[in-house]
Amino acid sequence: MTPAVPAEVRALAEARAEARTARDFAESDRLRDRIAESGWVVRDGPDGYVLTARPPYDVLASIDALPDRSGEPDTHRCTVALLVEGWPEDLRTCVTALLAHAPDDVRLLLLENGPTDAGQAVHELAAGSDRVDELHVERPAGWGPARQALVRADTAAVHVQLDLSTVLEGDALTPLLAALEDPTVAAAGWRGVRVTDGWREFEDAPAGEVEALLGYLLAVRRSVALEVPLPAKARFYRNADMEWSFLLRDAGHRLVAVDVPVRQDRHRGYHDSDPAFRDRESRKTYDRFLQRFRGREDLRLPGS
Repeated sequence: MTPAVPAEVRALAEARAEARTARDFAESDRLRDRIAESGWVVRDGPDGYVLTARPPYDVLASIDALPDRSGEPDTHRCTVALLVEGWPEDLRTCVTALLAHAPDDVRLLLLENGPTDAGQAVHELAAGSDRVDELHVERPAGWGPARQALVRADTAAVHVQLDLSTVLEGDALTPLLAALEDPTVAAAGWRGVRVTDGWREFEDAPAGEVEALLGYLLAVRRSVALEVPLPAKARFYRNADMEWSFLLRDAGHRLVAVDVPVRQDRHRGYHDSDPAFRDRESRKTYDRFLQRFRGREDLRLPGS
C-alpha cells in the first residue's frame, strides 16, 4: 500500500516547484534535499512533480556518480554485470541461475538504470548474497555509457556482459574464461555473427573466431574494455555490439564464439521497447558502423 504524503512534505514540494519556475535552482536543490531527509523522493515530469517514498537503498544522481575503479588492479577473476531497466521477475530468474551455475569466485554487479519497477528486486538480491553488489541511479543513461560505467566500476580481470533474457542452464562462464587464456583473444561470447549482403546485414556464425559478438553473454578482458570503450553514442543496445566488436578488432584484438549451456527467454530490450525508439536508435548505430567500417575487408574473416 502506498503511504500518504505528509502535509509538510507536500508543502516542501510545492515550494520547490515554485523555485524551479523562478529558475532558483540552488533553492530547488536545497528543498529537494530536505524532502529526501524526510524520507521522500521528488521527481519532475511533464505534468508536474511526483512524490514517492524513499527506497531502502542509496540512489546516485547519475552514472557520473558511480565509482571509477579503472586505475585499480584486478581483485578477482570475473564479474558478471547486469544492466537492469525493469522486469523484476526476469531479473530474479537470471540471477538465480547465475548463482546456481557460476563458479564460486564470480561476482555479480547489478545497475538499476533509472527508477524502475525492479529496484526492490535488485536490493533484495544483493541483500541475499554476498556475491551480489547493487548500484542505483536516478537519471537513466544510454546503453553504451551505462555499460561503460559498469566496466569502470569493476575490478575483475574479466568483465562479463549479460542480458536478463540469457539464462544459464549450466556453467557457461568457465568455457568463456578458458577461451580468454589465449592472450590474443580479447573477448569470448555465446553468439557470434558475421556481416553479409554487402555489409547491409549480419548472420549467425559458428563457434570459433568471429567478426563480431552479440552482448547477450559476452566476456571481455577489463583492460581491453577500458582501452577500447563501448560506443558512447549508442543509446540502445541493438547493433551497438557490432560496432564495439569491430572497434575491438580494429585495435588488433581477436573475438571467439563458444558453445555454452544457456537459453534465451523473451528479450525485453527488443520486444518490449517502444518500436519507434528501437528502430530509430538501431538505425543510427548501424549507419555509424557502416560509415566507419564498410569496405574494411581487412577486418573480414576468411570464408565470410
